[in-house]
Amino acid sequence: MSAILISPSDLSTLILSEPTVVIDTRNPESYAAGHVPGAVNLHEIFTFLATSTPEGYAELRAKFADAFGKAGLSGKETAVLYEQSMNSGFGQSCRGYFLLTFLGYPKIKVLHGGFAAWEAAGLPVTTAVPEPKAAAFPVDEAAGEVIIDAAAMLAAVEDPAVAKLDVRDVDEWIGESSSPYGKDFCPRKGRIPGAKWIEWYRMMKPTAEGPRFKSAPEILAECATVGISPETPVYLYCFKGARASNTFLALKEAGVKDVKMYFGSWNEWSRDPALPIEEGHPATATA
Repeated sequence: MSAILISPSDLSTLILSEPTVVIDTRNPESYAAGHVPGAVNLHEIFTFLATSTPEGYAELRAKFADAFGKAGLSGKETAVLYEQSMNSGFGQSCRGYFLLTFLGYPKIKVLHGGFAAWEAAGLPVTTAVPEPKAAAFPVDEAAGEVIIDAAAMLAAVEDPAVAKLDVRDVDEWIGESSSPYGKDFCPRKGRIPGAKWIEWYRMMKPTAEGPRFKSAPEILAECATVGISPETPVYLYCFKGARASNTFLALKEAGVKDVKMYFGSWNEWSRDPALPIEEGHPATATA
């Protein structure tokens, strides 16, 4: 049984048996068209950009401690996040899981298969908007160690013991595009020097019910293709920490012990000309 992923049927039982706050990370239009009964809409989980500075982290912590508190999370409830499906929301529900992990929240689940799986299971859908009772959200600042800043990633560039894992889409990895928002959205295209690549989609596989995460042995097999074992320290990045959150969840589920994320990711790194990049096609680029 997964420690993090929860099936639609198990979620329907959980809602009835224990204090639960369900969080819909989709855009407001999708939420308004129909959602899990009682779910609160928090699309900013996906859209909010953070800078990897002490001030940026403080803002990130304050922003989401407030948002999750208003959603009704006090530490007693299980937070359950979902997106439309596991491969269509750029990992936005997993970004919520990562943010709650960063804040030190004790009870976090992600709906495996997302809203599409909930609908496919024939479970109830509503357009009614709940009025959650605001709570004092508990923050554990020590949990913030799961995030690294640009300086830590730069230091890791010179440390072969740390796997710098790029999980962006292939066009970004080979330097044809700077982001999912357009080829020239960022000023530079390329990779963090020395990075290894596993496209985030590879953590999942198609099933008759839609995309689902691979098993732990399968995820570890994917990791082994780039020299990552359960003992390897891994620093993840993507464009803004959403797709990397999908991989973060996968690696934690598979038993990789030391996983951290450069949350500023390529959106931040590429905008600082003082930070080194590797350009060109990986087959011909030099580290």
